[in-house]
Amino acid sequence: MSLQIEIVLLVLSVLFFLSILAGKASSRFGVPALLLFLGVGMLFGSDGLGIQFENIQVANAIGTIALCIILFSGGLDTKTSEIRPIIAQGVILATIGVFLTAIITGVIIWLILGMTMASAGIGLLTSLLLASTMASTDSASVFSILRSKNLQLKNNLRPMLELESGSNDPMAYVLVITMIDLIKLNNAPNYWVVGGTLILQLGIGALLGFSLGKLAVRIINRIKIGNDSLYPILIFTFCIFIFSVTYFVKGNGFLAVYIGGLVIGNSKFVHKRSSLNFFDGLAWMSQLIMFLTLGLLVNPHALIPIILPGLIISFLMIFFARPLTVFLCLLPFRKMQFKDKAYVSWVGLRGAVPIIFAIYPLVENVPHARLIFNIVFFCTLISLIVQGTSLPLIARWLNLAEKPRQIKKMRNFDVDFSDDIKSVMTEIEITAKILEKGNLLMDLSLPDNTLAVMVNREGNYFVPTGQTILKEKDKILIITDNHEALIKTYRNLGIENV
Repeated sequence: MSLQIEIVLLVLSVLFFLSILAGKASSRFGVPALLLFLGVGMLFGSDGLGIQFENIQVANAIGTIALCIILFSGGLDTKTSEIRPIIAQGVILATIGVFLTAIITGVIIWLILGMTMASAGIGLLTSLLLASTMASTDSASVFSILRSKNLQLKNNLRPMLELESGSNDPMAYVLVITMIDLIKLNNAPNYWVVGGTLILQLGIGALLGFSLGKLAVRIINRIKIGNDSLYPILIFTFCIFIFSVTYFVKGNGFLAVYIGGLVIGNSKFVHKRSSLNFFDGLAWMSQLIMFLTLGLLVNPHALIPIILPGLIISFLMIFFARPLTVFLCLLPFRKMQFKDKAYVSWVGLRGAVPIIFAIYPLVENVPHARLIFNIVFFCTLISLIVQGTSLPLIARWLNLAEKPRQIKKMRNFDVDFSDDIKSVMTEIEITAKILEKGNLLMDLSLPDNTLAVMVNREGNYFVPTGQTILKEKDKILIITDNHEALIKTYRNLGIENV
């Protein structure tokens, strides 16, 4: 038995390592990391190197836990100051937008499958279930690409897309569960009851997420833990607690953890920086595990029969259903430019969440569940390939991308500031050109609001004074007020802002 465990751990370590390399490649070539993670899983799966993984229950559990952590981490990283100006647009897209996407796409799927796979006998309700699994968008892949290309979006588009992507999964989840229940009941639904249940679940989720998030902050700041490394674990405990409590009182746990993370992340609490870093790594690990599991779960040969309907459905979603939904939802916001709405339409990226939702019909033994899963998986791949790889390009075409002011990444100083501290920190390397005006620290042309606080000389660190003699290859830790002061510092020293 120990040998089997060791083999499992060996295989997992190899899969993790290859996935991390795939993530590095995604940053370099602009390919969504999710696509490469899925590729690694498929490579090692039943049609690849032969790893047999057919446990739907385990895959569902992994997906639920991972999605819970990812949404909580997304809430922690979202600043309310950024989303406040566009909260109405984001909420409408995350609720009404998801509903309209499911309805429009469901009708499309029903018509397409009726023409291309009539023998399958897919009804309208099953088509709506399939569409509901793909009604939400994926934020992780979208912004990993934008950040890897050092692009920022104009007109508050980035926070709006982050808010939509972080908060639209609960609506899609409710639709999926509702459709599954309707199919299993096999009779005419009471739409008032369905609508009331949906609103009740979202309301309970929002209320508990907010109140438990506030409670978590109070407990974190009042409790005295001797070991500082346990604070991130405490926050993780609250993440799981918020999700599970909300589930047991019939609320939407996914919305609760997102709002709980939003409340906690925008509050002041002890060891906030280390906790945010912990969750950033935990979220990436959750995505990696989730994507690998989904890649192992699919049988690539089973995708061949649905290539034609899958392609038609994918392109109709990309070029018709998503744009129609976005323009309808944003119709009241007349100040929003056409190109802004066009880009929001293009960022209808499908990711891991639709695949996770497609597992639910498998768990519940819904008719045509495997066909639903295969179509969702295929459409996700097409979305990642077509939309995911072109996001920076489309942003530039629409003149919505602006290159941010760069700060040289620190390699020789392991120092970080809290987000509450607005100062800017970077490092510079002393060159012969910088020393032309003198080799004392006081000879450097530093602005009044810029300080040199530490020197790294051949691995030895010390705090300098104005009389410190500088040498070539010295690395200096610089702290200044803001980006403008940093640019002035670079200019005064005659070095490039890289």
